Amino acid sequence: MKYLFLIMLFFSVKASYSQTISGKVNRDNDAQRIKIALLNSEFKTEADSLGNYKLENIPGGDYKIQVISTGFKTISQKISIVENENLNLDFELKDNENELNEVVVSGTLKAVKRLESAVPVEVYSPVFFKKNPTASIYDALQNINGVRPQLNCGVCNTGDIHINGLEGPYTLVLIDGMPIVSSLSTVYGLSGIPNSLVERIEIVKGPASSLYGSEAVGGLINIITKNPLNAPMFSADVFTTSYLETNVDLGMKFNPSKKATTLLGVNYFDYNQIIDKDHDGFTDVTLSKRVSIFNKWSFQRNNNRLFTIAARGMYEDRWGGDVRWEKKFRGGDEIYGESIYTKRGELIGSYQLPFEEKVILSFSGNVHYQDSRYGTTSYIANQKIGFLQLTWDKKIGRNDLLAGIANRYSYYDDNTTATKEAESTWLPGIFVQDEIRFSPKSQVLLGMRYDYNSIHGSIFTPRVAYRLKANENTIFRLNAGTGFRVVNLFTEDHAALTGSRDVVIKSDLKPEQSFNVNLNYIQKINFGNGTFMGIETTVFYTRFSNKIISDYETDPNKIIYDNINGYALSQGISTNVDLNLPSGLKFIVGATVLDNKNVENGISETPFLTEKFTATWSISYKIEPLKLLLDYTGNVYSPMKLPLLSETDPRSPKSPWYSIQNIQFTYLGWKGFELYGGVKNLLNFTPKQNNPFLISRTNDPFDKNVQYDSAGKVLVTSNNPYGLTFDTTYVYGQNQTIRGFLGLRYNLK
Repeated sequence: MKYLFLIMLFFSVKASYSQTISGKVNRDNDAQRIKIALLNSEFKTEADSLGNYKLENIPGGDYKIQVISTGFKTISQKISIVENENLNLDFELKDNENELNEVVVSGTLKAVKRLESAVPVEVYSPVFFKKNPTASIYDALQNINGVRPQLNCGVCNTGDIHINGLEGPYTLVLIDGMPIVSSLSTVYGLSGIPNSLVERIEIVKGPASSLYGSEAVGGLINIITKNPLNAPMFSADVFTTSYLETNVDLGMKFNPSKKATTLLGVNYFDYNQIIDKDHDGFTDVTLSKRVSIFNKWSFQRNNNRLFTIAARGMYEDRWGGDVRWEKKFRGGDEIYGESIYTKRGELIGSYQLPFEEKVILSFSGNVHYQDSRYGTTSYIANQKIGFLQLTWDKKIGRNDLLAGIANRYSYYDDNTTATKEAESTWLPGIFVQDEIRFSPKSQVLLGMRYDYNSIHGSIFTPRVAYRLKANENTIFRLNAGTGFRVVNLFTEDHAALTGSRDVVIKSDLKPEQSFNVNLNYIQKINFGNGTFMGIETTVFYTRFSNKIISDYETDPNKIIYDNINGYALSQGISTNVDLNLPSGLKFIVGATVLDNKNVENGISETPFLTEKFTATWSISYKIEPLKLLLDYTGNVYSPMKLPLLSETDPRSPKSPWYSIQNIQFTYLGWKGFELYGGVKNLLNFTPKQNNPFLISRTNDPFDKNVQYDSAGKVLVTSNNPYGLTFDTTYVYGQNQTIRGFLGLRYNLK
């Protein structure tokens, strides 16, 4: 009887421990080791090459199962094990949102995993930009390391985008790989791109002219819009701030036929509050009404050939200036205001030709009409740009070839005395690129491009890149190349500044050219407990010849442009660190140290509005029990040299150290909805701090009471004690105080 009891006890214990958990771990990309474990227990295993796994002899009870693989989001899930019942659990691994396995196209014009690209490309998803919601792509870039939106006008609040301290004209902005945002739209066209339609933003730092031609001198920003096939049926994102800035983003997908899918996006922005918290009698922020409509079509074709076409129309009415200004004062000298009407249309598309070879025809076109009044100064401009490109993509053995021909037509005319007649230019080009893979760990990329400008003649831009994969977690990249920019000065910043200064060109401006070399290092660290860290560091060096410099100091009423009699340098080091903890805490931290200077006649000077150091961060934590996501974002900038009008100008010659910080709470407890709110500019920083004023002589914006000596120098008088003229160029950051915001998102899949 005793032995019978022991046998029964043995089988009962074995039965209570006979439960198993099995299943399959699916993933889009190849994963390394996939570890499955029950936390706080000895039960753990690894999936096989197909993703199958099995845990055996598990006692009944409540557990938390965790699935871990380098480069993928950690999965944690609570489960209950019932005695004598086996459990089948399948999992889907997803790439980390801030990880290194994204597919990119900007570096080589080919779709390739980011880690496999010979050219370093940074990728930012909508998840990243949701951490600090903004009304435009221009504002959204403020939390990207090494990228800084720069205001150029203290009244009209127009601006451009700096990469590694280089001015906006050196940054090429693309939509779906097409050079659609350039020239006039660098100043005015970055607003109105619906954020809800953005799939991701890719950034290449350093010259990319061998693929993209003119303007890609300092770097490029490629805005990739969503594929209509993968977009939700309906999406909406609406938010407002305590300044009563209201932004509405809507996206809708339709299927007109079995082989056609279309995505319609609408962006509406309205800000109509006259606010003057610095008490200078001028608006702190430009008032604006903007509507933008975007429509993208995707067509299914035989053999999965590509055919997409998209169009966007945008209209904006903005004004800033004297708080008493009304439209009836537009263009007059009674009450000062800067009023800008912008009309813009764009068309982009790609069509894969019906050949066995992969041949793609890409095209884009845009028209931009500007009707502006800067006080009594009228600036009316008309710009048309057309772009056509044919590429051939072929793999031959170890060689991955890309060749193409392109042509760009630009038309520009305005009513200024500097533009005596309309200017039309053609820029045909031919390029070839060969990516040679010596081994799975080593590859080299060789590229060159030849362009012929109808005004400036021949331009040749080569580049070379080498990638070494030391091991699964360590990658080195070395890139070198040249860039060029055909100058069209007035389409870039003339309109933003002409309200207070005349523009003078000392000589025929030559195309700017640059040489760049950078070394990129990526290190992935998997701590094995669900903690993952990615470190990316880039050392860069760019030398410019023929750089166009702006002289603000010789004459306070003028900006004098000329090619530098020497050279210019942009060099530094940039580091990004991504850290994901199993607790759900995530860090994205970046810092850039810059050394930018113009060297002329043996004298080295730091350019205006160029920081020595910048840092950005994003810290996120999800509180699971409350379905609440916390995001804390911010940036910090070192002092920048600012343009003063005279030796007696009382404003600081340098900006202070300053930081813009934001916090956001997002409630995720409703299916399909996200309710979010928070505070922007937590530290309540404005450029007016430590300055008597930002805009000089707002009491006399038409300079009616300014007196000059025989040499044209402004005299110091009783009603002009500092010897200044009206000027709006002393600006380096946004002029909005601390403010709250509240918004709601909805997605219907």
